[in-house]
Amino acid sequence: MSVSRRFSQLDVFTSVPLLGNPLAVVHDAADLSDEQMAALARWTNLSETTFLLPPKDPSADYLLRIFTPAGELPFAGHPTLGSCHAWLGAGGKPQHPQVVVQECGIGLVRVRRDGERLAFAAPPLRRSGPVEADHRARVLEALRIGDGAVRDMQWVENGPPWIGVLMQDAQAVLDLRPDFPALRGLAVGVVGPYPEGAACAFEVRAFTRTGAEDPVTGSLNGGLALWLIGAGIAPRRYVASQGTVLRRSGRVHVERVGEDTWIGGAVCAVVDGAIVL
Repeated sequence: MSVSRRFSQLDVFTSVPLLGNPLAVVHDAADLSDEQMAALARWTNLSETTFLLPPKDPSADYLLRIFTPAGELPFAGHPTLGSCHAWLGAGGKPQHPQVVVQECGIGLVRVRRDGERLAFAAPPLRRSGPVEADHRARVLEALRIGDGAVRDMQWVENGPPWIGVLMQDAQAVLDLRPDFPALRGLAVGVVGPYPEGAACAFEVRAFTRTGAEDPVTGSLNGGLALWLIGAGIAPRRYVASQGTVLRRSGRVHVERVGEDTWIGGAVCAVVDGAIVL
């Protein structure tokens, strides 16, 4: 029997609707099967569709499952912020007033309220260090650049298997015209610094394993922040721009506080209604 349940669609990493990264959220999804979740994610055809369920861990406020049209993810950044916003908007009450604890495939992720924004604590890297020569050559070929155009290339895997590519500057990032079919199967994040005094410290672009470009990407920015701050390339607090080439205006706020690196952004509610499944 079909059941009507609350459905939200949000724009993440922007305070202006339609300029960030969209997300679909299904509330009260405990009775949905894996097949139904996967089918809905294919139907929405967004980069991610998420499902809110009761937590299994007593220290968590809710359990989140994250699906792309191709399958389930253990963690993703913009779905974490958008789903937390939707859960709070639907009346969710966290156990701790300033911190929401999300349970997902990689474990527990803390989300804090940061003024008008939400921010998640970047999970530790599952894989870091230099990229192997064969992978490096494939990335360079897919990006259509020479080895001299890259300052560094590192693994920044924190769920999705991101490879981080540090370019000479932000303009070099914006100028990239990659071979999108050649990028299929790779998760490549490219970052370059803006001149000192600019409104944003870095420009970021994300090329997913589907061979498409993602508008604004929390997991990638989390991995890049751990790498760049740890290496002394980025300050402990900065703002990254993403989505410019796609005519978006994503803003990712990064802040290192003690041992935690927080990845934050604004969230706009765009659609609030019901879905029948």
